[in-house]
Amino acid sequence: MNDYQDFIQKIYKRTGIDLSLYKEAQMKRRLTSLREKRGFDTFQGYYNGLVEDNRLFEEFLDRMTINVSEFFRNKQRWDILDKKIVPKLLENKGSLKVWSAACSTGEEPYTLSILLRQHVSPQSFTIQASDLDQSILERAKKGFYPDRSLKEVNPSYLSTYFEKEPLGYKVKPEIQKPITFKKHNLLADSFDRGFDLIVCRNVMIYFTEDAKVKLYHKFSEALRPGGILFVGSTEQIFNPQQYKLETEDTFFYKKMG
Repeated sequence: MNDYQDFIQKIYKRTGIDLSLYKEAQMKRRLTSLREKRGFDTFQGYYNGLVEDNRLFEEFLDRMTINVSEFFRNKQRWDILDKKIVPKLLENKGSLKVWSAACSTGEEPYTLSILLRQHVSPQSFTIQASDLDQSILERAKKGFYPDRSLKEVNPSYLSTYFEKEPLGYKVKPEIQKPITFKKHNLLADSFDRGFDLIVCRNVMIYFTEDAKVKLYHKFSEALRPGGILFVGSTEQIFNPQQYKLETEDTFFYKKMG
């Protein structure tokens, strides 16, 4: 195996980022330039450098244009979910069925798993996490994240639910256990039913108005009466009643029943 292929395998094993999915000539040229700029003669040497120096690793992620989301993104909204929404959902129920729709690289369902553990036992909730992109789901399953994805995670959660690794952090198995990752096309596939909470954030902005109307109807049908739809900070629903929803809080909508 050559130096570059070995590098690709080590990066994938460590982070879940599969560089072999990119055009090899282009990716190799870009990485070789970056490697030489930092004074490394081989990809093995460069990999060792990434493990030892977090700034080098951050630069590598930026150059690869790898989208990095965050845990507890828009933290004030998660605080409302934690302090107001989840306690209400649990008033008449002992367990919760949750869906993280278009979950991308997994920060959102793992955040949900951490948050829900503060309210109920891990046996009392399930989280379905879905995305259209299988390669992104594979990364999510790895549960590895660079430091910058975790800047909103409080220190006690970080020490309790994550293991420190040379290039970042890995979520512990107990946080992964309630989550089922599944490939799913929001526009084409049918939805499961009976959800207490559906989280679909920063996704609807990519769809046409017609597609949004269709999706909001489908999300509403997928919720149990009293269930909550949690949307992103640019995705306010201006006429929720047409979907049998009502505003519970900013960016939180309750299914009428």
